[in-house]
Amino acid sequence: MNTKRILWGSATSSFQIEGGSTADGKGPSIWDTFCRTPGKISDQSNGDFACDHYHRFREDIALMKDLGLETYRFSIAWPRIVPLGSGAINSKGFDFYEQLVDELLAQGIEPYPTLYHWDLPQALQDIGGWTHPDISLRFAEYTSAVVARLADRVKKWTTLNEPHVFTWLGHGIGIHAPGITDKRQFSLSIRNALLAHGRGAQAIRAIDPSLQVGIANCWPVIQPLEPQFEAAAHKLDQITNRIFIDPIIHGTVPEFAREFLASVDVHISPEDLRIMHQPLDFVGINYYMRMLASETGNPAKPFNLAHPRYDGAQITDVGWEVYPDGLETVLKIFREEYGNLPLYITENGAAYNDIPGADGAIHDARRVDYYRRHIEAVLKAQRAGSDICGYFAWSLMDNFEWSHGYAQRFGLVYVDYENNCQRIPKDSALWYKNWIRDSHSMPSPQ
Repeated sequence: MNTKRILWGSATSSFQIEGGSTADGKGPSIWDTFCRTPGKISDQSNGDFACDHYHRFREDIALMKDLGLETYRFSIAWPRIVPLGSGAINSKGFDFYEQLVDELLAQGIEPYPTLYHWDLPQALQDIGGWTHPDISLRFAEYTSAVVARLADRVKKWTTLNEPHVFTWLGHGIGIHAPGITDKRQFSLSIRNALLAHGRGAQAIRAIDPSLQVGIANCWPVIQPLEPQFEAAAHKLDQITNRIFIDPIIHGTVPEFAREFLASVDVHISPEDLRIMHQPLDFVGINYYMRMLASETGNPAKPFNLAHPRYDGAQITDVGWEVYPDGLETVLKIFREEYGNLPLYITENGAAYNDIPGADGAIHDARRVDYYRRHIEAVLKAQRAGSDICGYFAWSLMDNFEWSHGYAQRFGLVYVDYENNCQRIPKDSALWYKNWIRDSHSMPSPQ
């Protein structure tokens, strides 16, 4: 029986909270460009200022300390370190992350950096971005530079965040940066993202073999809309979830995913698999929802994925079903099909757009219930034998929520964008603080 104590933390990403979009030599990212494309961001906003974390990180770390966070997952902005994506290093960009890491450690909070959370340097996009044949080499160079600088203080590294999302939403349906809608470019981005992870893992271990390497995959549970759509659900699970972990852990490509890529003349060769198939020290699971699969009868778009809608369903303000059983299902899949590797729930949270009440507090009871139920799912999986190492609530604070701009709020902490981004812990933050405190006195899992 696994009796490991779970570390409790929260997560953010660079573009969503940092701001300082041109500060101290930072280069533009694809999201800086995408935000300036008319009609792409629902509230016409951008990440230029975001939550101003770039200038207020010490204040934010003090807030983390007050909440009792034991670990903090953040991402490093590639264009802040290498403004053109390759070549010259921006030393002031490094200075920021060194100060961030040092302050976290000084406050007793373990840093868990992610090397890529979607903000690709625009200079690399100008030559093809994730579809360029050399993009994985550029990622490995960037990875080497970052890890060499921080390896003495940071021991756990996540290569990519949610390659399913930045490939599919960014290159398949175009609702995320860089806004491409092309099946072949989508397929190329899948292959190249997997190669980037593999080469990134190699680069990390070349610096220090004792460093731990993982990847954070979004894993929506995909179920058939009706029993006759079981095959559709299985195929969509392959191209949504399995393609981003099977080559890494098993050294194989799921059959339908292979066919999907081959239909646009994209192939994962044995040599590609050798690069992708690097040992993992942990897996990050980002869980938010389940989706229902069906067949459309349209050869051009044969399958459909939809958010569940039914009487009595609990739906978050962004339109996603609350389904904690799905998180337990995902953890069971990794326990039974992927060798029960050490797991971190690297993102889990809900958008509820509560605002301060008459008393000035944010009474987000729905979010408290969401976290309570999903954490219970995590504990049930641990009792069943899953090797759960940590849980990161998404997100520490309200932030720039990609194509939704600032219209959706996922934070434990309210950010008052109209009042100098004042931070106000919500009821959910106080609940989480108490949960972390009480977890220290909880008995070991039975």
